[in-house]
Amino acid sequence: MTAIASFLIKYYVYTYVAHRIHRQQEIMLLTHANLATLEGSESYGLIPDGAVWMKGGRLQWVGSLAGIPKAARQDESLDLEGRLVTPGLVDCHTHIVHGGNRAAEFEARLNGASYEEISRSGGGIISTVSATRAASQEELLGSALTRVDALIAEGVTTLEIKSGYGLDIEAELKMLRVARQVASIRPVRIRTSFLGAHALPHEYQGRQDAYLTDVCLPAMEAAKVEGLVDAVDGFCETIAFAPESIRIVFDKAQSLNLPVKLHAEQLSWLGGAQLAAEYSALSCDHLEHATREDAEAMGRQGSVAVLLPGAFYFLRETKLPPIAAFRVHGVPMAIATDCNPGSSPMTSLLSAMNMACVLFRLTPEEVLRGVTRNGAMALGLEDVGRMRAGQAADFAVWDAEHPAELSSRIGFNPLYKRIYSGEIT
Repeated sequence: MTAIASFLIKYYVYTYVAHRIHRQQEIMLLTHANLATLEGSESYGLIPDGAVWMKGGRLQWVGSLAGIPKAARQDESLDLEGRLVTPGLVDCHTHIVHGGNRAAEFEARLNGASYEEISRSGGGIISTVSATRAASQEELLGSALTRVDALIAEGVTTLEIKSGYGLDIEAELKMLRVARQVASIRPVRIRTSFLGAHALPHEYQGRQDAYLTDVCLPAMEAAKVEGLVDAVDGFCETIAFAPESIRIVFDKAQSLNLPVKLHAEQLSWLGGAQLAAEYSALSCDHLEHATREDAEAMGRQGSVAVLLPGAFYFLRETKLPPIAAFRVHGVPMAIATDCNPGSSPMTSLLSAMNMACVLFRLTPEEVLRGVTRNGAMALGLEDVGRMRAGQAADFAVWDAEHPAELSSRIGFNPLYKRIYSGEIT
């Protein structure tokens, strides 16, 4: 398996480098496009019969076809014949690097076992930890790339990847190194989140404080020194870490000048969302059991609510996140796949968009903002997720007339072209 994985990685690297060397001439001007800029607060920021001018991987100008700057008219152009253009999609919550699979647990849940029961009996996250520890870095990269490629094929240009399936220092760093490798051999922006506070490994059962002291905090520091981490995450839940433990993790993150985010209020209410808001978290994620007070706290601090309908669907949950409260308190809502082997084995952000509309009653406009502008906010990014001068030239071009088509259809991918850093990929 190691030899096969090594061959595949070399093949992936070769084909990507060959593409970069022999890529098409850089297109500077997109014309005759229906632009969903996501600028403003409503109507998708639509510009019918619009144009986009870009240079050096950055947007120079966005507007109506009639207003194209004179300097842009001499550049190589692509007539999009009325197709829809959106910012490149942002999947802001994934566990895409992992070993093994948990199909047997899926079957067990269908036979009546709960997610908590499976976790407490040694399954769940811990079973993935064993597989991830056993896998080589090349094997983890090879399996991750198949999932990354599925997202890229749906117009994703920015992707978050978490650690959290290593739960020892070297395995956590191994996962983060793989995440960084993905960005070097695929045309996609990668943001990494250190998730050492994900679960307790077998060797530390009943010794949560010792795990934090011996493993989690030193691993976070080592990841920072090696330049492997962009943010720090945690799992605040009855089957994971209590708020007091998360506070220790967040204090360490602050000392390292790393922003924080948190899995909060997914299976129960522990006060994690308000704790995260206290630390001005980039985001709180899941939030099925969040309250109006949680929404108010998040709204005050500007934390994004990352909603994960794939996990809600896959675990057959029934308690909805407080969507109305998020709206009332001005909490930006993002949508992500939560791609992971146990509770959301999904590599389709378009499917997550449809689920968010159907299961959570979000509007197609809220959902598109959730996988562009708000998804970027959840990662602390300011130069992706919308279309305006100065932004990265990351776009998705769709065989569609209206943005609502992206979330209204099921199992259908209308991507026509994907543009990353100003290049068609």
